[in-house]
Amino acid sequence: MSDQPPIIIKKVVAHGGHHGGAWKVAYADFVTAMMSLFIVLWLMSTTSKFTQEAIGGYFRDPNGSAKTRGTTKQGVAENIPKKQDLTQLKTALMKSIQNIDALKKLNKQIEITITDEGLRIELIEDKKGTFFETGSPKPTPILVELLKVLSEQLGKIPNKISVEGHTDAMPYSSSAGYGNWELSADRANMARHLMQQSGVGPNQIAQVRGFADQNLRKPQQPFDASNRRISLIVQYLDMSKLSGVVTPANQDAAAPAIVNGEKAAAGKAAEAPAPGAKPAPGAKPAPGAAATKP
Repeated sequence: MSDQPPIIIKKVVAHGGHHGGAWKVAYADFVTAMMSLFIVLWLMSTTSKFTQEAIGGYFRDPNGSAKTRGTTKQGVAENIPKKQDLTQLKTALMKSIQNIDALKKLNKQIEITITDEGLRIELIEDKKGTFFETGSPKPTPILVELLKVLSEQLGKIPNKISVEGHTDAMPYSSSAGYGNWELSADRANMARHLMQQSGVGPNQIAQVRGFADQNLRKPQQPFDASNRRISLIVQYLDMSKLSGVVTPANQDAAAPAIVNGEKAAAGKAAEAPAPGAKPAPGAKPAPGAAATKP
């Protein structure tokens, strides 16, 4: 026998180190999903019904391919109130102004635009003072004529109207402490007074506001004459109240009109029998009607 010791061979097996840490990625995804779930549950319990329906609409249609949002019966998009279309009123006002020769030259000083507030009518001053005497709320004859034309149209609609007065940034003061705030408010109130004299209803004016120089038309040119202006805002009317409303654009086609559930006088006259006419055989006289002699 040989005196050399036996040779022992050991087999070393390498391990993956607990699967290489792939479980950490799966765990992170799980935690993120749970956090997202808790955030959605918190939003659903603390926000308004409108927001809840919007969130529900997203989960029902994440790609935005559906026509409705929120609940299946009435989507959030359908709940957004529709604004009144004031395009026809704008056209009617511009047409009325163009029909007066003295007002045609004021095209650059009259701006009528549709905004988020409603129909905004801007009466913009120039350096000479077209609408008011310099430093005074006293109106010029051209402003009186213009407001008369506008009021004849605005008085036919039920919309509320706000009147605003604006000045430029030039400081104006008198010995009595009369400044830009007082001047802008007095000019707006004068415009309100003239409009109610010319056809605007007594309860149609909603606000009379004086802004002084705090809402300049040209902020980069604070002393420009165009910053001095009167603004008339015809506010939007609730669309649910528009049924049966007569506007300048449809007033000719509205007759005979029905107002407050009663027919117009013309309709009543058509139903009433002519004086001296005999009732039809077998017909009963109307309540309170006097019997006629044969």
